[in-house]
Amino acid sequence: MERLRARDSVAFEHLYDAYHRLVFGIALRMLNDTTMAEDLTQSVFLKIWKSPDAFRDGNFGAWLARVTRNGALDVLRSRASRATAEIPSDIATEGSIDEIVFAKIDSQRVRSALAALPDEQRSPIEMGFFGGITHEEIARRTGIPLGTVKTRIRSGLRRLRGDLQSTVSR
Repeated sequence: MERLRARDSVAFEHLYDAYHRLVFGIALRMLNDTTMAEDLTQSVFLKIWKSPDAFRDGNFGAWLARVTRNGALDVLRSRASRATAEIPSDIATEGSIDEIVFAKIDSQRVRSALAALPDEQRSPIEMGFFGGITHEEIARRTGIPLGTVKTRIRSGLRRLRGDLQSTVSR
């Protein structure tokens, strides 16, 4: 760690080689997502490079495991809060037909059906579901009243569902 504090990149490479499997393993076990685990692994080692003084003394492996665990918990908390913010609570659900339809079709069909929507419906759907912003934020960014945004999203989703159901049954 002294060499790392002196900005020795070779020492950092040795540290990474020695511990990246531990960090990735903990991240993968906790996040159950390879890409997120890779991102967290990179984040942990970037944190070590930027702040080598964060580790003072003791068992480095145990400290690193704790840093990784805390990072994974932050990701999980963030993902949970983002998921509830992204899914509007006021969209009426009609059973699990949406899940079945979306699970059975490929992304090209979704893209085609989405492209066929009028821009006034497609744009807020893309902003909300793919951009991860709330109805309120869509209304603020577009200058469209909140009720209109919600109506356009609902109408667009109904049309998407109908279009996608008809392509699945063909």
